[in-house]
Amino acid sequence: MGQPRRWLGIDVAKDVIDVADAGGGAAARIPRTLAGLQTWAGRLPRETWGVMEATGGYERLVATVLRGHGIAVCIVNPRQVRDFAKATGQLAKTDRIDAQVLAAFGQALRPRLTVALSAEVQALRAMVDRRRQLVDTRTAETNRRQQAPAAVLGSIDDHIEWLDRQIDALDRAIADAIEGQTALCEGIAQLRTAPGVGLIVATTLRAHVPELGTLNRKRIAALVGLAPFARDSGRARGRRAIWGGRAEARAMRFLAAQSAARWDPTLREFYVRLVGHGKPKKAALAAVARKLLTAVNAMLRDRQPWRSAPAV
Repeated sequence: MGQPRRWLGIDVAKDVIDVADAGGGAAARIPRTLAGLQTWAGRLPRETWGVMEATGGYERLVATVLRGHGIAVCIVNPRQVRDFAKATGQLAKTDRIDAQVLAAFGQALRPRLTVALSAEVQALRAMVDRRRQLVDTRTAETNRRQQAPAAVLGSIDDHIEWLDRQIDALDRAIADAIEGQTALCEGIAQLRTAPGVGLIVATTLRAHVPELGTLNRKRIAALVGLAPFARDSGRARGRRAIWGGRAEARAMRFLAAQSAARWDPTLREFYVRLVGHGKPKKAALAAVARKLLTAVNAMLRDRQPWRSAPAV
């Protein structure tokens, strides 16, 4: 990893990957099969770093094979790559061009290495993601029921009942999966000492933010999407706003912040003071979520249970 890096851009599709070399090597198209990827990855120099976009799962096999051959992997946000392409004047978009853009993106910006997840954590992430999907569907059905005609109420109620059973089954499966992993169990138990952090919130954070406890407070806030970004120009001072980051973890932080701002004395005082100074309630809640995140990040770093932070 200490040698000069050779950046490869890898555009991942369902059946093939397109590969471009930032150093000017020949482009290639490789079948996205285990045999094809193994043959290709076995020929790569060990100083290679591969850059690919998060594609909803198709990138996982490619990343696993590359890591198995000692190749570093950076999985990046597609929006950032597209903005980079536009900034460099590359408006056309094909698989081959996307691979070239990814290679240039890696060489120019040198993105952070993506942490490899264990099979157990990947399974846990899949379960909490599936649970969130079912909860979202249940919420949609509950809202739909309010305006539904009598003729379809039975169907909606049956679906909600089925969703309840599925969510309960996943809750049990998640608890069982955690119990079987000592290190994971200890980390989640530690997170649950924080206000507003229950089993699902703690599990989502561990599954979606494996960097928790290893980064400083500014970097962890930016990673999750809770860092306020300035919008200033000349004498104009725009309102700071949060955006980007890991949506699943950010949503769980807001959920925990709602509870913490109500029940934790220090965080409630912090929230009330911000609102009293004219801060919009949503912005004040985001500040509570950010404070809570940085506190649990320090908890995991120092291997300490929750201690309420000063409301400053």
